[in-house]
Amino acid sequence: MKDLMVKKAGDFSYEITFQKDFNHISEYLKKLNLNGQKVCIVTDTNVAPLYLEELKAQICDVFSVITDFIFLAGEENKKLDVIRDIYEHLINNHFERKDILLALGGGVVGDMTGFAAATYLRGIEFVQVPTTLLAQVDSSVGGKTGVDFDSYKNMVGAFHQPSLVYMNMKTLNTLPDVEFSCGMGEVLKSALIRDDSFYEWTINHMSEIMDREEDVLTSMVSRCCLIKKTVVENDPTEQGERAILNFGHTIGHAIEKYMNFELLHGQCVALGTCAAAYISYLRGYLTDEELYEIRDMNVGFDLPIAVDFNDASAILDITKSDKKMENGKVKFVLLKSMGHAIIVHDVTDEEILEGINFVKGVMNE
Repeated sequence: MKDLMVKKAGDFSYEITFQKDFNHISEYLKKLNLNGQKVCIVTDTNVAPLYLEELKAQICDVFSVITDFIFLAGEENKKLDVIRDIYEHLINNHFERKDILLALGGGVVGDMTGFAAATYLRGIEFVQVPTTLLAQVDSSVGGKTGVDFDSYKNMVGAFHQPSLVYMNMKTLNTLPDVEFSCGMGEVLKSALIRDDSFYEWTINHMSEIMDREEDVLTSMVSRCCLIKKTVVENDPTEQGERAILNFGHTIGHAIEKYMNFELLHGQCVALGTCAAAYISYLRGYLTDEELYEIRDMNVGFDLPIAVDFNDASAILDITKSDKKMENGKVKFVLLKSMGHAIIVHDVTDEEILEGINFVKGVMNE
């Protein structure tokens, strides 16, 4: 699979590469002129036993010093206290501005490593080595970094582009089924907002995807990254078009918080996608058939289409704390048609409630 290059004239440029193992990572790191510098590999307790030592062995000829920082896996540890511990590790190991961080893991690891890199010594380089489907198709590309704050998701963060995104596609083989399905929530979102033909492709390749056939997964991840690369190059700091990447996230994040993070991020994005699709349907943008195709395809990829909750109004209230609010209005992403997302500022509370109730299984007659 051909590498992709993400670039914004005068601002940043980095490669996204799709590989079958870690055997070529030192070659890509050497292109960054990092020889002799220190690297800290940031990872979590799930990923470290699987890949940390293998990765160290592959990059030992690039760096003068290799350290690692391992934190407890889980969204509940995506917080400033852990960032403080990363800073302390870097200070104690005398990391300087020309040294580098490397994120080995899923979206939580990547977001936190990127935020630490963005803020340590006012900014040092970092490399993304995503090991989950969700991180490969979404969070590792584009430079959004951050941590949760008092259960408000990604409320503290910074835009800080990686220097390289290196994907070892074989890491998807060790991914638990539920985590793999969570990644499919972001895959389907990417196709729905920008590429109707890709959406049909995912449906037509459902069995190969769920069987994790490597060539099919590589093609799928590459197409998602191409979509995100194009959007990020056009709008790197989310001043406009980039907001379409948040399709399904406003209600999805609110459900995630309301459920106290008992549901995984990709599952909540899938629910939020169904809710946003329903609001799009209410506005006449989608047909009956299109709405129910979007909903039912979640089932095929082991994603939820409904969730039990008692208080839809509480979920509505949480959307008001969304960091994407503008002038007191929710900046909402809808589908004007399959493969064509639009940003609107006039979605009413009543529409949002109807969307929320759609994923509760309750619809207005």
